[in-house]
Amino acid sequence: MPGTRPRFPTMPTLLGSLPGGISPPSLPRGITMPSLPTLPSLPSMPRGVTIPSLPRGMLLPRAVAMPTVSRAHRRLLQDCCSVLDHQMPGGLCGCCWALRPRYKRLVDNIFPEDPEDGLVKANMEKLTFFALSAPEKLDRIAAYLSERLTRELNRHRYGYVCIAMEALEQLLLACHCQSINLLVESFLSTLRLLLEADKPHLHILATSSFVKFANIEEDTPSYHRSYDFFVSRFSEMCHSEHEDSDVQNNESPAEQTEVCFRELLGRAAYGHINNAIRPVLMHLDSHSLWEGRGFAVRCFQIIMYSIQSQHSHLVIQQLLGHLDANSRSPASVRAGIVEVLSEAAVIEATGSVGPTVLEVFNTLLRQLRQSVDYQLTGYYDNAGKRGTTSTEEETLQDAVIKTIGSFANTLPVYQRSEVMLFIMGKIPVPGIYPALGSPNAGFEGSRMIQVMLLKSLLQVSERYESSNLLTALPSSFLEPLLSFTLMEDPEIRLLVLSILTSLIDRRHNAARLSTASAAFDVSVLELKGDRCSRQDNLFTRKHAQRLYRHVYLACKEESSGRGHYQALFTLLAVLTVELATEEVVVDLIRLVLALQELALSNQEYLSVFNRCGVHAVCAAFLQLLSQLGPPAALHQHVTQVIESRQKEAPHLLPEDVLCDKPRLPEGELKLDEALLFVQSKICEALMGSSYGAHAERFNTVYTPQLTDEDRLSKRKSIGDVVSLQMDVDPWNCPDAQQKPQTEQITFETLKNAIEDRGSVEEEERRKRMQVVERFQTAPFEEIAAHCGARTSLLQSKLDQVFDLIIRPPPSPSGHAPPRSTPLYEMKFPDLCVY
Repeated sequence: MPGTRPRFPTMPTLLGSLPGGISPPSLPRGITMPSLPTLPSLPSMPRGVTIPSLPRGMLLPRAVAMPTVSRAHRRLLQDCCSVLDHQMPGGLCGCCWALRPRYKRLVDNIFPEDPEDGLVKANMEKLTFFALSAPEKLDRIAAYLSERLTRELNRHRYGYVCIAMEALEQLLLACHCQSINLLVESFLSTLRLLLEADKPHLHILATSSFVKFANIEEDTPSYHRSYDFFVSRFSEMCHSEHEDSDVQNNESPAEQTEVCFRELLGRAAYGHINNAIRPVLMHLDSHSLWEGRGFAVRCFQIIMYSIQSQHSHLVIQQLLGHLDANSRSPASVRAGIVEVLSEAAVIEATGSVGPTVLEVFNTLLRQLRQSVDYQLTGYYDNAGKRGTTSTEEETLQDAVIKTIGSFANTLPVYQRSEVMLFIMGKIPVPGIYPALGSPNAGFEGSRMIQVMLLKSLLQVSERYESSNLLTALPSSFLEPLLSFTLMEDPEIRLLVLSILTSLIDRRHNAARLSTASAAFDVSVLELKGDRCSRQDNLFTRKHAQRLYRHVYLACKEESSGRGHYQALFTLLAVLTVELATEEVVVDLIRLVLALQELALSNQEYLSVFNRCGVHAVCAAFLQLLSQLGPPAALHQHVTQVIESRQKEAPHLLPEDVLCDKPRLPEGELKLDEALLFVQSKICEALMGSSYGAHAERFNTVYTPQLTDEDRLSKRKSIGDVVSLQMDVDPWNCPDAQQKPQTEQITFETLKNAIEDRGSVEEEERRKRMQVVERFQTAPFEEIAAHCGARTSLLQSKLDQVFDLIIRPPPSPSGHAPPRSTPLYEMKFPDLCVY
């Protein structure tokens, strides 16, 4: 019929046309589809190659006339070769599609005739259902898919390659965790095959598939898998040098790298953090990326934000260890590592840097000590070949100090107190051997370390917040800190004043009071204050007088400058706001009057600038204090004095003295009574108020007594400690040793025996420097022998004093009474000794 398809002869028709004598082979029972005839002259197929089956619904074309067997043979071979291009089954039943295993038929059905049509979704669902129903077949399914993908890859049919890869991905995502291992080996081998190809789009396909596989969560890790090839290959791909820029960059390399880096670190467990950080450190070292700082800081910002918060202290420890390992590196490298540490500490959000908090600060302080040694010697290696400069080392020191503050700010309040005590214990305190100083650093090295550690304390104290001054300033911390207010170095004194102010200023009023002025208006300043608590009153009773005394003594220093007087005013102002009680206000007024007398006295060797500076501090402080609660009469008297100074003596006010170019009077400083604050008028102004109950304290002039602490605080190094025992005094001269024993004991005798007997201050300084030089250069044996001799001499002098004390008075008859046994030489029975 026209329009109908021609019918082709069936297999029996073809078999019937075979030459005589040749019979078709028998079929297996139950099989209706005939197999191909067996020809005697048909050559055998190569070993391992079988004839494939025909697709469903396809029939062999009608055979053409074959007059001879050779022509039929040739035609059959052509048909077999055409079928071989499409299927490669195994066994004799390969030519019959229905005889193939079901999983192979399901896999074959997911491939469309045209690869552009994509995966056949309906058939893929059937394959997935079959895989989930019979999980024992998963390994065969994966192997067959991998086989199909390999064949299509070898024939450059990349559309079918993508379809096979998509099918593998869907099977991986659909399978349960228990059976996923059956697919993984074939999947990874397929990815490896794609990555070894020379096509960039195949690399992208394999990479995206690996990312999907990596996101699958498994119940238990599989330690038998190896990912070394993938790590190496992916790293190699990051350094691609493809000639096409679009191919070289799929997307932005920096963004892709950051995404991968974050994913890797986010999945790192506790024991794997070090393995992830160590390659980063090696990379930064190999490519000298610490010196640029920006890249290194960015890398560790990504690390700190990506890892789990409870693991962040491991990163800190890795950086600290790397800093120690680079202690002999250039200053720029060490500064880069320290800056990364500082940024990492800011990001660290758990409030702790691990169990070894003090170890962190110990490492940083050790870096300060080493930097001082390098700065003084000019080299950062022991051989003296690699030079460094003071500028480079100072940059490192500033970075270390900043990092100490950053670390401390991440700690809770109680740990910050421990850190401040720890740092204070490392400062070379006068009278104690410099715990952090190098033996070769000498006095200058100790001074530099003092300055840097005090700057570190200032960094910690600036953000220290505590409602209890007893906790913020315990005696173990306050006493050594106050001893530095009397040091000769002006930079050290200024740092101590700033530390005290920041610790006392709990309500952050110091920023409004940082500049002294005689025109303060409290209503505009908006100062924050509160009633004193019980702990504040205890602190006042315990430490207030010590604070006043050090403020008074600090004003006597000749080397004080504009910054010192500004800091003294801020400290007094903060004390008034924080501890504003009647007793405190009266004591502070007494202190100010004593400072005014100090500036007027001719006994102190103060310059005109120092005297004017003290007067300016007193005026600015009383102007502020008179507006914080005392009666209005006090404010009126203070205002009158300030107005008189503005007209007649502006050099006594902070606006003219504590400025860049102070205007000072010529010659000696002479003041009229109208320019001074009068004690009687102040006392009269306070009478009749709550402050009047303490007005009788004005009858006692404030004169702080010098103590051993003040005398010892002038020492600067270990040599000064020993100089107490070695100072030259009148006892050392031969005449003193030959004095008769009948010398009368008087008050002057005892005073001369215990006081320092230097001629003048310059002479004492010269002697101390000689002692320091001797202890730095003399051999140890010589120093030990010299100290032993001095000790024996001191003991003999003490024996002389004791002998004079216990000697009985002379007898009226002129005969000396029998000498009694000294009390300290008496032997007491054991029962009398308790």
